[in-house]
Amino acid sequence: MSPAIPTRVVPELTAPRRPSKLTTDTRTLDNGLRVVTLRQPGIPLVELRLRIPFFSSASAHPAIASVLSDTILTGTERHDRAGLAVAIQSLGGDLHASVDADRLVLSGNVLASNLGAFLALVAETLATATYVKHEVDAEAQRLIEHLKIARSRAGIVAAEALAKQMWGDHPYARELPTITDVEAVTAAKVRSLSRSLVQPSGATLVLVGDVTAKRAMGAAEKAFAFWQGKAKKSKAVLLPHTQPGALRLVDRPGSVQSSIRLGRSALVRTDERYPALQLANLIFGGYFSSRWNENIREDKGYTYGSHSRLEHNQLGSTLVLDADVATEVTAAALLETTYELGKIASLPVTAAELDSARQYAIGTLALSTATQAGLASTLSGLLAQGLDAQWLTEHPERLKKVTVDQVHDVAAEYFAPSTFVPVVVGDADTIAAPLARLGAVTTSES
Repeated sequence: MSPAIPTRVVPELTAPRRPSKLTTDTRTLDNGLRVVTLRQPGIPLVELRLRIPFFSSASAHPAIASVLSDTILTGTERHDRAGLAVAIQSLGGDLHASVDADRLVLSGNVLASNLGAFLALVAETLATATYVKHEVDAEAQRLIEHLKIARSRAGIVAAEALAKQMWGDHPYARELPTITDVEAVTAAKVRSLSRSLVQPSGATLVLVGDVTAKRAMGAAEKAFAFWQGKAKKSKAVLLPHTQPGALRLVDRPGSVQSSIRLGRSALVRTDERYPALQLANLIFGGYFSSRWNENIREDKGYTYGSHSRLEHNQLGSTLVLDADVATEVTAAALLETTYELGKIASLPVTAAELDSARQYAIGTLALSTATQAGLASTLSGLLAQGLDAQWLTEHPERLKKVTVDQVHDVAAEYFAPSTFVPVVVGDADTIAAPLARLGAVTTSES
């Protein structure tokens, strides 16, 4: 007879540690560039995040901005593409660019001992990027191929359809450019956009790593002194309120899966009710042990995973739900989603659910800022929304104070099923009729 295997009891979660105080130094240089430094010793690196406001209501802006982001590191007045890459790598550095409707960001890191020389290369890139024709043409063609591949994926089609339903003609509805717009991009247009928006005034440089504030500020002041100019003001189009309506079904003939997307406006981080909304979102669908995931993944096997998240943009925040499910259970999965939304909007969560979500929120915030890279990225995003490092140390305390009643109140407003904009991408011949039994459906081609 085999001996009994002893039962192991999982220990209770310990109380979260109080976050360490983060001390930043901030200075606005003569050219208008704001520099924020935060010393984090331990690893001899410095993380850099340079954020430049890039909002524009111009219809072709996403295409030009995307090509600009892809070509800003392809050469300067002093270095060609290969020469710039070699110069950065020789310092033990890495640098790349990204762009969206809100901002252009240069992100990278370098050995702390080479910070000054690295910042000089960053400044050179920003001030004297050449955007030569053959580089622009090559990157535009690569972008076109990338867009073709991206738009062959149901998830991308669903995300674009949801953005269009939520935001209409607003720039936030055009995160990816059209191929037609990219084909019209020229080197002259990229250089023009760069002159208009790639300017120091209004930009923010974040430096996090093993370097003193005095040394980091001195290096930044010296490196960026010759980068001069003010960005051309762009009129920011106010973000419209989302208008719920009939479910939009985007036909994808023959698809074996359906992509379900729901979205609505949400609270920004500065709202006093935001901590309660953050925890309500986690309980509903924001982490693996959430209600929605337990229902349609663990219990019913409709999906490999469902996700609910709060997204924060310059002009507002959104609550987005997404799940990819088997075609034959599309209507059933949407019904269960509506059920879970109605449940959390109508009935209080349990104290155990709240405590679990609270622990998760505090823990993941600590993990996201445990590295130099994570701290630099998080701090850069917070600064863009008028917050600072103090928010990182104070937010866990706000989460600890959230009550079951506060979660119930905010969930009643932000998780009511009728307040969401719904989109489904899938085989209309198979799923249109079952979906119509749940409510009004409008069908369109992808």
